[in-house]
Amino acid sequence: MSLTLKGLHHVSAITAKAPENYKFYTEVLGLRLIKKTVNQDDISVYHLFYGDEAGNPGTELTFFELPNAGRNRDGNNSISALSLRVPDDKALDYWKERFTAFNVDHDSTITDRGGRLTLGFRDHEGQRFLLVSDQNNQGVAGGKPWPASPVPAEYGITGLGPAHLTARDAEPTTLILQDLLGFRRKGSYPSPVAGQPDVVVFETGEGGSGAEVHLEERSDLPQERLGRGGVHHVAFRVDNETELKLWIERIRTVQLPNSGFVDRFYFRSLYFREPNGILFELATDGPGFATDEPLEHLGEALALPPFLEAKREQIEAYLKPLDTRQQQ
Repeated sequence: MSLTLKGLHHVSAITAKAPENYKFYTEVLGLRLIKKTVNQDDISVYHLFYGDEAGNPGTELTFFELPNAGRNRDGNNSISALSLRVPDDKALDYWKERFTAFNVDHDSTITDRGGRLTLGFRDHEGQRFLLVSDQNNQGVAGGKPWPASPVPAEYGITGLGPAHLTARDAEPTTLILQDLLGFRRKGSYPSPVAGQPDVVVFETGEGGSGAEVHLEERSDLPQERLGRGGVHHVAFRVDNETELKLWIERIRTVQLPNSGFVDRFYFRSLYFREPNGILFELATDGPGFATDEPLEHLGEALALPPFLEAKREQIEAYLKPLDTRQQQ
């Protein structure tokens, strides 16, 4: 059976303060909080999921709250930047004005990267992003902005764009992307830093901005030290559980250490680190986030998967209250 990853599924980053994180991503970026739950590997901290109106695969931006996390030290062997898709070039002008109005740190100019116009910005913890115009995008379709968003729908964020990886030696990561995961080399564009190799673009599935990885080789950077404002992992889309199990066998065949099958309730997963230490996840499209909450009430209450429900009282006693009802 031929195995093909469909594109980006979600990305997970680190925040030190869930309330400020919730305020920025819903009120400034206009995303919908689709799930307020806990980190299943550390139930003492929140795991917040943002996305489009239904949290469709390819739109999910998630955060682990680690209150004592130090500032991320940017560097090599990392997921060095995330991208968010917007409908067209005109939307970038809207966002440039919006970022100025909300005092969001952003680039002074809109820049072409790999044939698409982009606008760089940083959140309140230094998390690095690019807004990417889908003006001429062909490939994986984006999601639908949340109708109750404070951002007009014609400018709203529609999903995840290319994930940017940075490594001192790009070859081992390239081999994993192409030979193991089946990504195709699409092209390249100049590095933003003089004297460094071109950034190489890889795509999978139908291609397009929702199915790309941009790999940058940098000889001038130290090793990243992960902290708040950094990215924990990137997940790629697998159609269903049957395919995921075939991917698990493929990963095991090449003897890469991995998590094996993991049931996250909202999706099923496999985790492994490529040779440069960057954490990859393969995640199924379903069952989805409306499994335990009605679609119209996503994100309002603390949601726990069935295997954690017996610990609800303990979990709620430890977590600081986070009122997310106002987003509705």
